[in-house]
Amino acid sequence: MIAKLTGILDSVAPEGAVIDVGGVGYLVYCSARTLGRLPPPGAQARLLVETHVREDHIHLYGFVDAAERDWFDMLTTVQGVGARLALAILSVLAPEDLTLAIVAQDKVMLARAEGVGPRLAARIVNELRDKTAGLALVQPAGPGAAGIANGGAAADAVSALVNLGYRRAEAYAAVAAAARRLGEDAALDALIRAGLQELGQGLNRGLREGAAR
Repeated sequence: MIAKLTGILDSVAPEGAVIDVGGVGYLVYCSARTLGRLPPPGAQARLLVETHVREDHIHLYGFVDAAERDWFDMLTTVQGVGARLALAILSVLAPEDLTLAIVAQDKVMLARAEGVGPRLAARIVNELRDKTAGLALVQPAGPGAAGIANGGAAADAVSALVNLGYRRAEAYAAVAAAARRLGEDAALDALIRAGLQELGQGLNRGLREGAAR
């Protein structure tokens, strides 16, 4: 089984890349995220690989880092999620965003991927929420997420921000950050205000980064 390829990047197509290893070209299917982080053709490239062997084919799936590879493996355990659909999800959600979407149960965020409808998004969230520990994943929520998971003021603050029009994953991350800053006993109104501040700071950072480009 092939677990890693290191060679010269021969060419890149919308669905994958060809890596030349000792004169042999390996076609590796990749997410848009991985393809975007490859060097130009002619340069050396390294990809972690998952090998899928079927009766009628052998397919290689390549990943720029272990986090994406582990999420690929996890996604393909869900009924209805094959390798190509897992790559489609990873093309629109980086591992840290996917982790946040699962933890926050943000089905809308998952449904951004082509081929993922509301029912499948709900199944992915429900099946993977308790399965992510121990993988090489980015865990963005941190200690502040415990209060949200346990209900109470933090969970109510997330609901309040969602009702104001923010996406659930954004609200979850903002309230988790606010809870870490204010402490576990923070009141609902304080968490909402601090969460809005976090969201505003995130917007300002995005505007500054966009202006700098």
